Amino acid sequence: MKKTFCFTASFLLAAQLVSAQGGNPKDTEVWSPVPKIISTPVDLQVAPADAIVLFDGKNLDEWVTVKDKSAAKWTVADNIFTVKKGTGNIQTKRSFNNYQLHIEWKIPANITGEGQARGNSGVFLASTGTGDGGYELQVLDSYNNVTYSNGQAGSIYKQYIPLVNASRKPGEWQTYDVVWMAPVFNEDGSIKTPARVTVLHNGVLIQNNIELKGETAYIGPPVYKKHGPSPIKLQDHGDPSPAISFRNIWVREL
Repeated sequence: MKKTFCFTASFLLAAQLVSAQGGNPKDTEVWSPVPKIISTPVDLQVAPADAIVLFDGKNLDEWVTVKDKSAAKWTVADNIFTVKKGTGNIQTKRSFNNYQLHIEWKIPANITGEGQARGNSGVFLASTGTGDGGYELQVLDSYNNVTYSNGQAGSIYKQYIPLVNASRKPGEWQTYDVVWMAPVFNEDGSIKTPARVTVLHNGVLIQNNIELKGETAYIGPPVYKKHGPSPIKLQDHGDPSPAISFRNIWVREL
């Protein structure tokens, strides 16, 4: 009897609360728009059905050399592509605003050097200018390599230290999954809404919806410069040690 009484009392109390609040719970049910249904592969390394594939293992047709917009000259073999030292940064032919990005990268097992000279590259989430302009998510061997914290793998270079170090050993493939929300500018070039980014490194959250202070700067504080939709860029850092490789890159526009 006690259990029945408690249940009945709870039901009546809930009904009284709804009555006291007034209205109908259906008033806050949103039925439209209905989210688009897409296929979701069992292998999460496979691009979703609505993704733009930026590298499918065959060629670099979706990429150009940043400096002169000629064909990207990095080396493609065995379903991966590798930085070709001295050929310069490469970027996507397409430009993007907000997006979800998946990219896989590998530091070579025979990596040499130390600090910032150990497998250094970068994923520029929005490329501006012909050099290293833009917003850099650092790529580096940080498995057993001492460097400044806001320059290690997973950092938003010189701005935000990753929440944890999720790096794998050189020779093992690693993943970045990124949600990028581009900055919005006023007509006079001043910042209206700063860029925001969330990053998972090997499935681990390392940057949690952080607000960027501006474009990456090697010297001095970051600043914003007005721009619109921008390519995604990969860096040829020019390190003397063996070059890093990339594979399975796709993007979903948001």
